[in-house]
Amino acid sequence: MLLYNRISNFKLKKIIFKKNEERKILSFYKYFFINDPLSLRDNIYILFNALDILGRIYISHEGINAQISVPCYFYNIIKFFLYKLNPKLKDLYINLAIEHKKNAFWVLKVIHKKNILNDNIQNFNFLKFNIIGKYLNASQVNKMIDSKNTILIDIRNYYEYEIGHFNNAIIFKSSRNFREQMSMLLCNLKKYQDKNIILYCTGGIRCEKATSWLIFNNFKNIFHIKGGIIGYINDAKKNNLPIEFKGKNFVFDNRMAESVTTDIISRCYQCNNFYDIHTNCKNNYCHLLFIQCPLCKEKYYNCCSKKCKNIYLK
Repeated sequence: MLLYNRISNFKLKKIIFKKNEERKILSFYKYFFINDPLSLRDNIYILFNALDILGRIYISHEGINAQISVPCYFYNIIKFFLYKLNPKLKDLYINLAIEHKKNAFWVLKVIHKKNILNDNIQNFNFLKFNIIGKYLNASQVNKMIDSKNTILIDIRNYYEYEIGHFNNAIIFKSSRNFREQMSMLLCNLKKYQDKNIILYCTGGIRCEKATSWLIFNNFKNIFHIKGGIIGYINDAKKNNLPIEFKGKNFVFDNRMAESVTTDIISRCYQCNNFYDIHTNCKNNYCHLLFIQCPLCKEKYYNCCSKKCKNIYLK
C-alpha cells in the first residue's frame, strides 16, 4: 500500500491548478500521549490521501500538529474521520484559515517526529504536568491588552512578528526558534510576575507549551489566546469586534501570509521603504528569509546582499 507521495512537486502543482474544486485551509493540534505514532502516521496518510487532503502533519508520542488543505465537500466530515482514528481527537479544536488559496499546499506529507514541537527542556514533562494557561477569546483579549497590568508576549519568530502583531507586544528578537524562546522566557518575564501575562502565536501550539512552562515555574496569572492569531481574528470577525492585530499573519505554507488589516508595518531590508512580503535569498549558502520590495528584488536578483548576489550570479 502506498504510504508516501511519489509524484514531483512540478507535476503536483499542475494537477492542483487544473482542478476547479474549492478548498479550505485548516490547522489543528492536540497534545496527548500516542502509544504507536508510526501506526497512526500510516493510518492518517491512507485516510487523507484517499480524501485528496494536502498539507503537512507531524505525529509524535506527544500528539499531532497539522496544517492541511481540504476539498470543501469533505470539510464538514473531517472531524468525524479524525475521531475514528483516535477517540482523544473527539473534541479537537480546528482553526479555519483567514484566507483560502489553492496554492497553499501541493503535496501530502505525514511525518513521524520525536516531538511535534521541540522545547529542548530536560526537566519538564509537558504531558505529565498537564496544566496550561487560561484561554482567552477575542472579547477578553481586547479588554485586557490596554491594561497597565497586562503584558502581551509574542512567542513567534521575529520574521513572523515583523509583518504583523498586536501593538505593544514583546518579542524576543535575538531568539532564532521556539527552543531558544523557551530558554529565555523565565529570565525575561521574571520582572512581570505580578502582572497578567498573555502569550500568543499563530495557532496556539507554541503558547500551550510556553504557558505550561511558566506555570511549572510558579508564574500565576498566565493566559493565552484560544486558537492563536487565527482563532482571535475569526472570533473577532464573527462577533463584529475591533481587531487589535495589525498587518499580516505569517503562515508556514506557500501563501506565506494572510492579510488581516491593510496596515503595512514592516520595511524592505535594503531600501527601507514600507513593504511586507518576504523573499528567500537565492544564494544557496544563505537562504535568509527577509523582506524585499520589487525594485530591490530586481536590483539584487532576489538576494539579501551584494555579496550573496555575486555568489548567486557566479
